[in-house]
Amino acid sequence: MSTAADWDTRYRETDRVWPVAPNLWVAEELAGLAPGRALDLGAGEGRHALWLARTGWSVVAVDFAAVGLDRGRALAGEDPEVGGRIQWVAADLRIFVPEAEGFDLVLLSYIHLPSDERAGLLRRAAAGLAAGGTLLVVGHATRNATDGVGGPADVTVLFEPADVVADLRDSGLSVDVAEERVRPVSGSERPAIDVVVRTRRGGRPTESPQAGEDHDAT
Repeated sequence: MSTAADWDTRYRETDRVWPVAPNLWVAEELAGLAPGRALDLGAGEGRHALWLARTGWSVVAVDFAAVGLDRGRALAGEDPEVGGRIQWVAADLRIFVPEAEGFDLVLLSYIHLPSDERAGLLRRAAAGLAAGGTLLVVGHATRNATDGVGGPADVTVLFEPADVVADLRDSGLSVDVAEERVRPVSGSERPAIDVVVRTRRGGRPTESPQAGEDHDAT
């Protein structure tokens, strides 16, 4: 498994590892939410933290790679209004504990851990949701290792929609979306095969789920 030092080296070797624009599924799934407090777990260079802050969110961006966080902090500093909305936190997601019920949105974008560590992280992430809050998980599906492009080759850190739903069982969250999606990748004949799971905590509504989408994960 990659360490913080591995990621720091990767970030140092190039001007930018990830695109500036948000991931397709992240942008699509969060488009209907009213801005509030967001927790970006595995923020990397800050692509999603910056995007959220630009749309009015107050963001806590967490990652264990200091070089990635420094890059995000520098980009945020180019716009004081945006930069003032982001708090950058260096922490290992395997032990990080969010503020209890402190966030209207918790985002995990392409965080790939062994199943037991993933389950622990997801349960802690769920506990960080305020009433009406949304937890969005986006990552590479298991079959992406053989049929898709990009992402880890180690299938033990990949997952299926059902895995995420099972990890969140007894969390008190409802599942609005839990599916596999195919994402076109520029320059590749093969697409990426992703998992998208969007869940929410009951209470103050942040959006209206479409009919037929809502099923309980408790």
